[in-house]
Amino acid sequence: MGAYRTPVPVKPGLSAEVELLVSDEDTAIAFKSGSVAVLSTPRVIALCEQAAINAVEMELDPDATTVSMKVQLDHLAPTGVGNRVCAEATVEKVSGRRIIFTVSVNDDRGLVAVGRVTRVIVNQERFLDKIK
Repeated sequence: MGAYRTPVPVKPGLSAEVELLVSDEDTAIAFKSGSVAVLSTPRVIALCEQAAINAVEMELDPDATTVSMKVQLDHLAPTGVGNRVCAEATVEKVSGRRIIFTVSVNDDRGLVAVGRVTRVIVNQERFLDKIK
């Protein structure tokens, strides 16, 4: 049997949080995704991805990792430099090697972003062989 035919140990309900104190390096200006000094959407996505990775990394085989496949995100409110945000990812569903997470980002005023992230479990070595 191939490496991908082993059962996936990841279960719905696993979750993790990641916090960030927003700095100038996190803004739309820095990411070249806008012209205002607020938390950029690309940085919000990265936070959600980081929380998703953290939620499942201890459940994976040592030679496995997850890679991003799909991001669906509504960025609902601005967050300024100096404010703290918290991104949370929770495993909603596992389908084969695909893991679907619900994600949300909040600051001290409330909901900043909400959505879903889909990541796929891969064998790191086999995955990297594809770029050779």
